[in-house]
Amino acid sequence: MLSLRVMNKALGIIRTIVLARFLAPEDFGLFGIAMLSLSTLETFSQTGYQEALIQRRGDMASYLDTAWTVSVIRGCLLFAILFFSAPVIAGFFSSPGAVLIIRIIAISTLLAGFRNIGILHLTKELEFNKKCLYEFSATIADLIVSIYLVITFRNVWALVWGGLAGQMVRLIMSFVIHPGRARLKFEKEKFKDLIHYGRWLLVSGILIFLVTQGDDIFVAKMLGIAALGFYQMAYRLSNLPATEITHVISQVTFPAYAKLQDNLPRLKTAYLEVLQVTLVVSFPIAGCIFTLGPDFTRIFLGGHWLPMVPAMQALVIAGLIRSTGATTGPLFQAIGRPDLATKLQIAKLILLLLIIYPLTLRWGILGTALAVVINGALVNPFAHLKAIRIVGGRAKEFIKILSIPCCSTVVMAILLYVTKARLISLTSWVSLILVLGAGLSIYGIASAVLDKISGSDLHALIKRRMGGPEKVKC
Repeated sequence: MLSLRVMNKALGIIRTIVLARFLAPEDFGLFGIAMLSLSTLETFSQTGYQEALIQRRGDMASYLDTAWTVSVIRGCLLFAILFFSAPVIAGFFSSPGAVLIIRIIAISTLLAGFRNIGILHLTKELEFNKKCLYEFSATIADLIVSIYLVITFRNVWALVWGGLAGQMVRLIMSFVIHPGRARLKFEKEKFKDLIHYGRWLLVSGILIFLVTQGDDIFVAKMLGIAALGFYQMAYRLSNLPATEITHVISQVTFPAYAKLQDNLPRLKTAYLEVLQVTLVVSFPIAGCIFTLGPDFTRIFLGGHWLPMVPAMQALVIAGLIRSTGATTGPLFQAIGRPDLATKLQIAKLILLLLIIYPLTLRWGILGTALAVVINGALVNPFAHLKAIRIVGGRAKEFIKILSIPCCSTVVMAILLYVTKARLISLTSWVSLILVLGAGLSIYGIASAVLDKISGSDLHALIKRRMGGPEKVKC
C-alpha cells in the first residue's frame, strides 16, 4: 500500500504540474466547487456499512446483498440531487460556469454506487496486493485522460473527464479483481445491524468534512473562485503527510486492529509501532515541503501560483498535525468506539467556527490556513492521550516517540535554509532535487544519531515493519 501511494503521488504530482502550467487558478476553483458539492452530499449520506463489515467478527457474506443494494440506491439518489441542484449550488458561489461541471461530475456517484461490494474482502483479509492493482489502474486512467485533454483543449474539462475516467476504471476493475457478486436484495434486520455501527461514522464523517473542507467552502464564498484555486492547490501540496501516508496506514491498521481488539498487549504494541513509523515518515516530508515549497512552486508550477506559498507553509504544519492525529481514528473504530472520534470532531468544529472568520478577514487565505493549524494543535493532543490510555500506555511513551523525528526535522530544516541561502541557488529542477536529497540524508543521519543516543532501536523497528509481510506477526 505504501508503494501504491508513492507511485500514485508521483504520478499525481506530474499531473498537477502539467495541469497547473496550462490552467489558471480560476479553473481549479470551478472544479473545486463541483468537488465540494459532491463531497458534501457523499458525506451527509454515508452509511458506514463498509467499516461496519470490516470491523465485525466472522464472515460478512450474508450482509453483502443488503450493503450493495443500499449502495446502488444511494448512488442513484446522489446523482439526481446533484444534477437538479447544480444551478442552486453554482448560484450560491456566484459561479454560473460551474453548473454543467457539477452535472457531469454527478455521474461519478452512479459509477461508485454500482461498484462491486465484494472488494471489501480485499481490505478485511488484508489482500492489499490486489487492492494496489485496483487503485493504481484508476490513477493511470485519470493521468492519461487529464494530460491528453489539457494539452488538447487547455480548459477545466481535463480535470472533469480525467476524474470520471478514473471512476469508470474503478467500477470495471472491482468486478475483474474480485469474483464475488451481490444481488439487489434488502433485509431490514441486516441493514439495522450495519447502521447501528455506522451511525457514529456518519456523524463523525459529517464533522470531519466540516472541519477539513469547511475552510474550502468558507474561502470560496468569502474570497472568491481564484482564492479557492490558490487555497486548494496549497492544501493539496502541503498535506502530503496527512492525505497520503496516513491514508495508507489507516487502510492497513483498521482491519489489523480489528483482529487484535481482544488482545490488549498486542494491540498496544501494534499501535505504538504504527505511531512511531508514521511520525518518522511524516516529519521529514513536512519539513521538506515547508522549506522547499516556495522553490517547487516557482520552478514547476510557475510564478502565477506564488501567492499561495504562505498559506501552503502554514498548511504543512496543519497536515503534519493531521497525519499524527489520524493514527487514532482506526484504533477507535477497531475497538467499536467510533463515538470517540465523533466527540473530538465536535470540539474541532466549534473551535474552527470561532476563529476562521476573524483570521480570514485579517489575512485572507493565510488566515484560513492559520485557523486550521490552531484548530489541530489544540484538539489533537486529546485524541493521542485517549488512544494511549485505551491501549494501556503512558503519555511519556508518546513524547519519547515524538522526540526523535521532531528534533531531526528541525536540524534538517535549518541546514536546508542555510544551503539555499549561501551554497546553492535553486533555479532548476536538478538543483531542487539535489537539495531535497541532501535534506533527506541529513534527516537520516540526525535520526540515526539520536536513535543511538536514546536507545530507541528505531532503525530495527523500521526495518522490521517495512521488510515484508512475512515479518509482520500481527
